[in-house]
Amino acid sequence: MSSRSAASYYAVLRTPLAGRTFTAALVGRLSYGTVFLSLVLAFTRATGSYTMAGGAIAVFGLVSSLLSPIRAHLIDRHGIRRALPPMAVAYALLLCLVAALTWRPGASGALSWLLAGITGAFTPPLGPIMRSLWSDLLPDGPLLQRAYSLDTVAEELLYVTGPLIAGLLTGLAHPSLGVAVSAGLVAVGSLALAFSPAVRSAARETARTTGAVCRPSSEKRTNGWRSLLAANAGLRQPILVAGGVGTALGALNLLVVAFAAQHAQLAAVAWVEAALAAGSAAGGLAYGAVSSRLSPERRLPLLATALAVSLAAAGFVSNMVALSLLVGVAGLFVAPVLTTAYMLADKAAAPGSKTQAGAWVNTAFNTGNAVGSASMGLLLGRFTLAAAFAAGALPSLLAALVGMRKARRPIGSTLAGAVGAEPDTRRRC
Repeated sequence: MSSRSAASYYAVLRTPLAGRTFTAALVGRLSYGTVFLSLVLAFTRATGSYTMAGGAIAVFGLVSSLLSPIRAHLIDRHGIRRALPPMAVAYALLLCLVAALTWRPGASGALSWLLAGITGAFTPPLGPIMRSLWSDLLPDGPLLQRAYSLDTVAEELLYVTGPLIAGLLTGLAHPSLGVAVSAGLVAVGSLALAFSPAVRSAARETARTTGAVCRPSSEKRTNGWRSLLAANAGLRQPILVAGGVGTALGALNLLVVAFAAQHAQLAAVAWVEAALAAGSAAGGLAYGAVSSRLSPERRLPLLATALAVSLAAAGFVSNMVALSLLVGVAGLFVAPVLTTAYMLADKAAAPGSKTQAGAWVNTAFNTGNAVGSASMGLLLGRFTLAAAFAAGALPSLLAALVGMRKARRPIGSTLAGAVGAEPDTRRRC
């Protein structure tokens, strides 16, 4: 078998336990594609107010994003099998409660906000969990890069198909049905993932590599903090770039609407969004299939720069067709940026903190997306569209420039102390 065929996407899924585990994770993660639109429609119908519905969704998304590293810490600390099932069951039950609350009109806006915030606090970190399992299932190298690319592209497609499913359920029955279906998906997928053989194998490997030696309490504490600080140094680049790219894409959402409104073609916004998703999927699959001599630390800022240049150039086009094409070009770099960021986060993670590392990248991207949308709302109307597109691309470019400086010191060298240090094994011994 050639090296190329050995590293194919088929080879990734053919790896023992990989296909079954990935399928379980995708079932659970499909819930995240269906839940947001379902919640928007359900809260709007129940409260009769776009303001109340928008506020509930904002609370849900903000709490879910900001608490993601804490939930990931619980997974790393207590293990997937012990921490994920109660988290997923609580989240699913809360979604069912939201579905019941919003089934009839007249729901309280304050109660909707409160319930949305509590529900968001329990969102299971299925993406970070699956990415941590990929590094356990596969050896480092081309095969692992393809696995991360496949994971990122699949996640992108879930966020495209999820809203379509939510819209179909709303048309056939009621938007609250989409909320209930989201609850079922996350419960089934999370439990199947938690009790998959891959999780048991990963737990045994973690216990073998991190629990072999027990030391006095003071020494363990010192070594644990050394590992944490070293890992944080390596995590700065992927977190920073993910945040910058997220901010640029958040700004793009409003910029596309403003451009379409200026050209009296609001319906064409859907085509621009589709071009972005298609470009991201194509770029992610191509990125996973190509081997590069550049290290991931050097590739990441270059990819973010290419994305920023494409977005800035989109401000100079004169029609929606050209805008769709350039946004599609920008999309070619979205999945590769996220894939590389996740790979670097996994590489930089101290023993026993892989899920947290991936969650921080997610949090940076999601928070940046929200900041980008909010800040662009303040800029539109005060600048020309070309200047607004350039301003929207600036966070990705600045993050890339800072990331290039950090790439001069490879993560592997900054982590030498962390790898050689004694892991914190207090909970193991």
